[in-house]
Amino acid sequence: MSPQLASLIENVLTSDSSFSFDSQQLSRFMLGTEGLAFFDKKQRQLMGVITLSQASEIKLILDLANQCAKNEELAFSLYPISTGNNWGYGTSQPTGLSNNIILLDLGRLTNITHFDSELGLVTLEPGVTQQQLSDFLHQHNHDYMVPVTGAGPSCSILANALERGYGITPYTDHFSAVTSIQGYWANGRPYQSAVNELDASEDKLVDKTFKWGLGPYLEGLFTQSNLGIVSQMTIRLAKIKPDFTSFFIQMQDDALLEKAVPLIRDVLQSYEGIVGAINLMDQRRLLSMFAKNPNGSDAHQVMHSNDINELATDLRAPSWTIVGSIYGTTRVVNAVKKEINNIFKQLPCKRIYSNSPTIVLANKVIDILPPWLIEKIPTLTKVAEQLDSFNKGKEIMLGKPNKVALKLAYWRHKDADSFDKETLSPGQDGCGLLWYAPLITMKAKKMREFVEFIRETCPKFNIEPFITFTNLKHDCVDSTIPIVFDLSNPKAVNDAHNCLKMLVEEGLKKGFVPYRLNVDQQQWLLNKDSDFWQTVNQLKSSLDPNNILSQGRYNPR
Repeated sequence: MSPQLASLIENVLTSDSSFSFDSQQLSRFMLGTEGLAFFDKKQRQLMGVITLSQASEIKLILDLANQCAKNEELAFSLYPISTGNNWGYGTSQPTGLSNNIILLDLGRLTNITHFDSELGLVTLEPGVTQQQLSDFLHQHNHDYMVPVTGAGPSCSILANALERGYGITPYTDHFSAVTSIQGYWANGRPYQSAVNELDASEDKLVDKTFKWGLGPYLEGLFTQSNLGIVSQMTIRLAKIKPDFTSFFIQMQDDALLEKAVPLIRDVLQSYEGIVGAINLMDQRRLLSMFAKNPNGSDAHQVMHSNDINELATDLRAPSWTIVGSIYGTTRVVNAVKKEINNIFKQLPCKRIYSNSPTIVLANKVIDILPPWLIEKIPTLTKVAEQLDSFNKGKEIMLGKPNKVALKLAYWRHKDADSFDKETLSPGQDGCGLLWYAPLITMKAKKMREFVEFIRETCPKFNIEPFITFTNLKHDCVDSTIPIVFDLSNPKAVNDAHNCLKMLVEEGLKKGFVPYRLNVDQQQWLLNKDSDFWQTVNQLKSSLDPNNILSQGRYNPR
């Protein structure tokens, strides 16, 4: 790196911010779950990392990058991250492959700049994590839920919303809950809504209450793009309801899928706002939550049917499990619980509720038993582990972040048993994980076609066909297919990427279109000559004329 450039960068930073080009520190940011290094002919690399301590410095760095763009010796591009825990989609690795990339680490921008306890509106910076927001709400006795995801407590609230993530708390679609954005376009120009610009009041609160603003809606341009950097975001939080129960509907017959789909749709349409998102998981996916890989964590092969049957019998894992939640007053929760029972009683299924006497009693028994006794008796150990996962799943539905879902990433890790479940970090721990996340029309026939497609394709590459459907609305389903592999095995990495590529390419022919792509897919899948991406490129040329921001991110060239 040019000493002149290093000096220029350091001159615009405050004393609390930092700039480093130490190779050991940079290598930490290049750790990912995706195994991209096996395929990059030109290795992804970073020239340096800037860690900001003040949001106002974002503009200073953007202005400097634009000023240096015309000088070959000083030119550099920026790749901003919030917490860098985008596991399976790139983690903290840059999209581009140029050799002048500086990572812009926003993880220390952790201010919660505004909270309205009456309206449930919180304004936060990029580095605010699920856990930090949870701690803030708990410490101040605010009865609101964190918009949690399975990615866990260390992940950014803001970044997940910008990536159009979702969860299973009442406000399922996280960007839909975003009411206001402030930030900077890549050319350095500040952004705030027209409502905020016109508002002459002292608190400027109205901008935080109305998502759509005035005039063209520009805030969507900050999502899944490389057009600007968000410095703060206001989101609407769901209020904790007086009562709650989660429900688990178990179906032993795989063929019942087609009959279950319209019933799930009926629940979502009839009880919108009371019933949150509903997950539908197959047997293998359920086993990955409660069982260890019977092949051994380093075996590059799928489970044999005999192993599946044995584990399913031992853990009483059904062919399909419907998981959902009911929020409201006690009378509302009890009434909807009865309605769900009536809807699903036409199917041969078992219905379990988290507030049922059996579950409540089992938790009390496990709580009073000494740990040594539980560890000594295998049956008690198994019951305790299942209840722990069950309760942590319930916590997520109540907006309390935890790491229960991260266990999946370790399914084929050679040292899976050596990690403390409280400190799991798939990127740092060397897990192999990619995601196939297509949208599917919520029709029974189409969902069955998808199931058969996954079960036929994944085993060809020695990838376990774990299937989860999440109902975003009554008409649209997202399926998250985790491609879990041994990151230390080159053949396993190659198989994983080939599996994902076949799923995407063949899935598109069937109408299964991903709503989210990893940093590698964004380059080979998107057609820069299509009308849509030509329009994106026109916007890019206007808002980032020197191409200094997140080169290649959702912007094929």
